[in-house]
Amino acid sequence: MVKKAKKGILLVQLGTPDSPTTPDVSKYLREFLMDGRVMDIPYWSRTLLVKGVIVPKRAPKSAATYSTIWDEETGSPLMYYSRVQQQMLQEELGDEYHVELAMRYQNPSIESALKKMEGMLLESLRIIPLFPQYASATTGSVIDKVMETMRTWQYFPQVSFVSNFCEDDLVVETFSEHALRHDLNDFDHILFSYHGLPVRQLGKVDPAGQLQCDDKGCRSCATETKPYCYLSQCYSTTRAIVKRLGLQEHQYTVCFQSRLGKTPWIQPYTSDTLHDLARKGVKKLLVFSPAFVADCIETLDEIQVEYANEFKQLGGEQVIMVESLNDNPKWIQALKRMALHN
Repeated sequence: MVKKAKKGILLVQLGTPDSPTTPDVSKYLREFLMDGRVMDIPYWSRTLLVKGVIVPKRAPKSAATYSTIWDEETGSPLMYYSRVQQQMLQEELGDEYHVELAMRYQNPSIESALKKMEGMLLESLRIIPLFPQYASATTGSVIDKVMETMRTWQYFPQVSFVSNFCEDDLVVETFSEHALRHDLNDFDHILFSYHGLPVRQLGKVDPAGQLQCDDKGCRSCATETKPYCYLSQCYSTTRAIVKRLGLQEHQYTVCFQSRLGKTPWIQPYTSDTLHDLARKGVKKLLVFSPAFVADCIETLDEIQVEYANEFKQLGGEQVIMVESLNDNPKWIQALKRMALHN
């Protein structure tokens, strides 16, 4: 009897260093920042900037930060929750499916994951980049790397990709459920803090090169959901969560964190927003970070430590982070629906 081929599911996260040491963090940063979709400047300029300036300066500081969130047994929180998500999804899908995990940068690599799956002679392969909102620097980079890696395959199963899940009702429900673990009435204001992008990358989704975005995007970004506009999808996720929680417009602000260098990034910046709110007398903040499906250095340190300390120095009292999707069963059900193309 011929054994039926399995259906493959490849979950892809951004990545994490192999350890919280300066050499491993340097290796991770080099691979990450040398991606032409992440730093979209000419190769030689990128090489000089990344290897000659950014990595030598940032790696020791980042290594020290990683060490504060690192677990000796499970490693980084991002790796821990990614493994849990892989295992939970495998249990949900059963033996008919094979669920593999890869990181866009570092380990387990996309190349190693696909090498394993190539030998399984799969019936189909569904790639799910674990980024709710589409951006060329995240989802686009994953798709690019998968396609590049699969060029050498001598057979191709039915291949499909998930480009975004910014309005997925179970994702929205999970974020909202996590927010309601806190009494929303205890907070003076709510932030939706998304990972930032250079402004120039917003316009690049237009193949004709005619789209010009200012630092807050096109006028329609805050009201319309566009298929490949990161900023538009950030606002879309926000609108869905706000609607579910019954928030009013004056109760929340959308902002963007993690900018790098002097080039203009999407605004308003989270840091500037903290300053504005502190000047208005806001004392207690609840912060969503809906660009991430697992708690990581950007949520556990940048928001809960760096921004929290900054806010307190400005006269604020408290910054509370809404837990990411992590291992919530509803989030796993959302992944299951994506895997089944529902």
